[in-house]
Amino acid sequence: MTRVSIIMGSKSDLPVANKAIAILKRFSVPFDIHVASAHRTPQRVEELVKQSESDVFIAIAGLSAALPGVVASFTTKPVIGVPVSGALNLDALLSVVQMPPGIPVAAVGLDRGDNAAVLAVEILALTDDGLKACLADYRCEQAEKVVADSEKVIEDVQC
Repeated sequence: MTRVSIIMGSKSDLPVANKAIAILKRFSVPFDIHVASAHRTPQRVEELVKQSESDVFIAIAGLSAALPGVVASFTTKPVIGVPVSGALNLDALLSVVQMPPGIPVAAVGLDRGDNAAVLAVEILALTDDGLKACLADYRCEQAEKVVADSEKVIEDVQC
């Protein structure tokens, strides 16, 4: 059973999607992935969303970045928007965060497919104690990495 659906506006968004995929695999969260454009294939977007049994959507898009909002318009399930960096970073970012009342989209930073996946896992963990425990372990690993990085920096600077 797919828990998360990743929808990219174009194939060029795959490097950002790969960050999400790595996190979802780390947590053993089943996912699917599709390319569907809010502007060029709106019917495909609608079909993918309405036919999906996923609990959470991650929508990745650059330029006008309308995809997350369009996905949200077809579902009441959580949608996490990932703006993709490019020549017009502000346009993509604002398109994701400036949604009208009643159709929210959670937003992560530019190219942060990894954070989108972590947020998706956090949402799923609300009803999954196994994922909740894995998230706690993940947070500990993140903290340990920062401490190790600090020790390495101190060591390098003092030498």
